[in-house]
Amino acid sequence: MRKTRAKKRPLLPDPRFNDTLVTRFVNNLMYSGKKSVAYAVFYEAIDIVSEKTEEGNGLELWKEALNNVMPHVEVRSRRVGGSTFQVPVPIRPDRKVSVSMKWLISYARKRNEKSMAGRLAAEILAASKEEGAAVKKRMDVHKMAEANKAFSFFKF
Repeated sequence: MRKTRAKKRPLLPDPRFNDTLVTRFVNNLMYSGKKSVAYAVFYEAIDIVSEKTEEGNGLELWKEALNNVMPHVEVRSRRVGGSTFQVPVPIRPDRKVSVSMKWLISYARKRNEKSMAGRLAAEILAASKEEGAAVKKRMDVHKMAEANKAFSFFKF
């Protein structure tokens, strides 16, 4: 059938924290179907985060980092009369989460620590303190939306 939404598949919660959000993150982190490797990297990163903080709750810090990276508006290209405008639009809640996960993972991969778990842990710690490359990306997207606020009447 054409132009129908794909059904949302139910996600199983992860084995350690029993959380579906963790499963979603690990699915984004995974390369070539290697889910067990992705789980190992994620759990090791959470353990590193727990060791480096006083509270010792790495999962809560990870969720806080995700919230800090989450954008609220984004710009979409819209052609009106031969010229392209960057139109700011609010983001759906599920897209907010997936975009923040992708940014956190991609900027963790670009860091220069020894292992992927170390990189991810460092990016989580930075994002939870509202600093780091992923949070900077969110700020840039918000600035872009603010700059193009005048074109918001071109909404889709």
